[in-house]
Amino acid sequence: MKFRTIKGTKDILPDEIAGWQHVESVVRRVMHDFNYREIRTPAFEQTGLFARSIGELTDIVSKEMYTFLDRSEESLTLRPEGTAATLRAYIQNNLGEQSPLTKVYYIGPMFRQERPQAGRLRQFHQFGAEALGASSPLLDVETMVLPLEIYKQLGIDRFALKINSVGCEKCRPAYKQLLQTELRKVFSQLSPDSQARVEQNPLRVLDSKNEKDRELTNNMPLMSEHFCEKCALHFASVRSLLEALSIAYEVDGRLVRGLDYYTKTAFEITSTALGSQDALAGGGRYDLLIEELGGKSTPGVGFAAGIERLLMVLSKLGKSKQTRATPILYFIGLDEPARIWAFLKANELRRQDICAEVDYLGRSVKSQMREANRQQAHYVIVVGEQELKTKAAKLKNMRTGEETSISLDDIKIPS
Repeated sequence: MKFRTIKGTKDILPDEIAGWQHVESVVRRVMHDFNYREIRTPAFEQTGLFARSIGELTDIVSKEMYTFLDRSEESLTLRPEGTAATLRAYIQNNLGEQSPLTKVYYIGPMFRQERPQAGRLRQFHQFGAEALGASSPLLDVETMVLPLEIYKQLGIDRFALKINSVGCEKCRPAYKQLLQTELRKVFSQLSPDSQARVEQNPLRVLDSKNEKDRELTNNMPLMSEHFCEKCALHFASVRSLLEALSIAYEVDGRLVRGLDYYTKTAFEITSTALGSQDALAGGGRYDLLIEELGGKSTPGVGFAAGIERLLMVLSKLGKSKQTRATPILYFIGLDEPARIWAFLKANELRRQDICAEVDYLGRSVKSQMREANRQQAHYVIVVGEQELKTKAAKLKNMRTGEETSISLDDIKIPS
């Protein structure tokens, strides 16, 4: 063949779509239960939006973004994550003026040019939520409860919640200097990526997945040892609320997430069913980001979760939905007048929300019956000259083989 899918992309075929639709329906239901409203943003934005919000030294901006010049020579980027675009929409459309607290969610494709691996593609899909306008730790916990509730309703009970605080603009600068001092002592032994982060983003060195980096930073000071009073109280409140909800968690001092915009709370949800690539969802608070992007000073917190990895977990746990949509009724026409009648009647039934199908290929009765079986039709009606003349036919239950007489003028499908 001449054309194939681009590396790192994947067709979602009709036989797979039931699982996607099931996940999306649960996401929407839980989001609505928590009073989050859906937002949909463009698939591409100005490149500067992502560079400024995510961070110039992050892997996403420096290595993974799909960036191009349009015909007017403006630099545009396919959306690599959902938060920046959502906040741009929040600022541009003055959503903060409409309500003191804005709670929105999204479901959609994201794009990163990274090495394809299990559950991670170059076009992948995420759902996420953002709560904008309040600095309360109640919202931090709510954005953790949201994905946990979605996973529970999907039948996943094997996951772990890791939390941390990365401090704020008051206490983090002093800690950052201290950490840089310690990192410079082992600078020559760090990986090239970590060396690049020492001066600009030293907290990310703690989050390195490189085993040598992790050994070298094993005894480095942690942010939790240098909180200001407000950050200490905020993190203590988050922990207290999780305990009040009986949600198990682990404090991980190395957890800083891969984006630069976090302040205070950061969290990650992992699954033991995924092996080394175990992250299901992650998020945190970003109280400075909206102002950074040109809006009014507005606190915010949110999370994002991968759908492909979620589907992998559901499959491994034997809880994925593989049921396909099947016709309720299949008409078998014995001749051309019967085929035309069946086509007209099928369209009438479809307007009544009854999935009806007919043969479009002029096949024999035997082939049409075989096709009805292949499509797993619930019922079949065979129509020919005699049936059209008497306005009566047999309705056959394809599961039991039972046949009942029906009127063609008033077709009733058993409930």
